[in-house]
Amino acid sequence: MTVQIPNEMLIQTTGNKIEALVQNTYPDFQNRFSEPDYLKERAILATTNEIVDEINNYMTKLLPTPEREYLSADSISKCLDTYNDATILYPIEYLNTLNANNFPTHRLLLKIGAPIMLLRNLNQSLGLCNGTRLIVTNLGDNVIEAVIITGTHIGHKTYIPRISLTTKPAHWPFTLNRRQFPIKVCYAMTINKSQGQTLSNVGLYLKKQVFTHGQLYVAVSRVTSRKGLKILIENEDGSCGSQTQNIIYSEILKSI
Repeated sequence: MTVQIPNEMLIQTTGNKIEALVQNTYPDFQNRFSEPDYLKERAILATTNEIVDEINNYMTKLLPTPEREYLSADSISKCLDTYNDATILYPIEYLNTLNANNFPTHRLLLKIGAPIMLLRNLNQSLGLCNGTRLIVTNLGDNVIEAVIITGTHIGHKTYIPRISLTTKPAHWPFTLNRRQFPIKVCYAMTINKSQGQTLSNVGLYLKKQVFTHGQLYVAVSRVTSRKGLKILIENEDGSCGSQTQNIIYSEILKSI
């Protein structure tokens, strides 16, 4: 089903699409980049992790603070029956390129002042839950110091360690072990990851159309007011559009 987006919600530009999104969603960013209330109330949403990473990298570069790189230690699970063969077929360099949903990347670029989101439950009693957002305040060798800006422990300082994580998407013939900080920069996030978030300013970037039932509804319902929602639809030719697809499985609605 095709949906026509009202003109007052659209971002139209002939220039850099990400720059236009940032200007609309994070106005006056250079002066307010370190304000917790400013950061926790806004986010850019997109359909895929690749687009989200592109936006987060763009915004991280805007921060005037020094950058630090953290690389993961990747391996294939030894519980695999064909472990020896797998280590030959899938070298470390290949494992480093792999990404999965709700999983940290091999190369993590961070700056003090950047907002991050936890990808795992670390300590629920301290408010360190999957989806909690924080602001980086210090970058150590083995821990990251951050202040919580959402959830039940707002304002508390905490320390995030590297942990070992495993994942095995259906299209991988092995289980990937990755030792890395369980976080992602979160100026932007995927629509699916935004579930449960409440925001006053949302920029929705539809470079790629929504692809599951109710995904468009989840995106637009994150924002608390119509005024705070801006949508940039990118057509295949690179121009800005005004229509987008909404995926609805009528079978689901009929069964209710």
